[in-house]
Amino acid sequence: MDAAEEARLIALARDGDGRAFGRLVDACQGAVRGFARRLIGDATEAEDIAQEAFVRAWEQLARLNRDASFRAFVCGVAYNLWRTARRGRRRRHAREHDYARDADQTEEQPREALARLALRRAMNTLAPDQRAALALCLGAEFTHAEAAAALHLPIGTVKSHVLRGRAKLREALGLAVESQA
Repeated sequence: MDAAEEARLIALARDGDGRAFGRLVDACQGAVRGFARRLIGDATEAEDIAQEAFVRAWEQLARLNRDASFRAFVCGVAYNLWRTARRGRRRRHAREHDYARDADQTEEQPREALARLALRRAMNTLAPDQRAALALCLGAEFTHAEAAAALHLPIGTVKSHVLRGRAKLREALGLAVESQA
C-alpha cells in the first residue's frame, strides 16, 4: 500500500469507517505480530499484545501524526503495551526458565530448536529498548527511521542499539565478532 492510499484510509478510519481501518490492519498485521513475537519471545503473549495494539490504535487514531506510518504507529502502541505489562514478565521468565531447563535435559533436540532457544536466551539479556530496536530492524525489516518512530527514540539511538545489540547477541551466541574498521 502506498503512502497516499494509507493516508486516505487513515482519514476514513478517523471518521469512523471500520472497513478502512480493517484494510489498514490487514496491510500491517504481519509486521506488528512479527515485531511483538520477536520483542516478547512468547507467541501467545505476543498475539495478545498485537491484538490489543490494534484495538488501542483504533481508539487513539486521532493521535496519529498526519505524515506518520500506520505500521510504525501500531508497533509503537504494541511496544508501549509491552512496557506497561512488564510486571507479568516475571511469571513468563519463570516459565521460560523451566522450558529451557527441560530442553537442556533432553538428549536429542533438533538443531533449529536449540538455535531458537539460544537466540531467545540471548535476546532476554538485552535491555528492553535494545531488544525492541533489534526486533524491529533485524526481525521485522524496519528501517532505522521507522523503528525510531515506533519506539519514540532518536534515530541515532536506534542505530546504536542495533549495532551494540547485534554485537552482544553475537558474543552471547559464541559467534566471532566482526571487526569494525
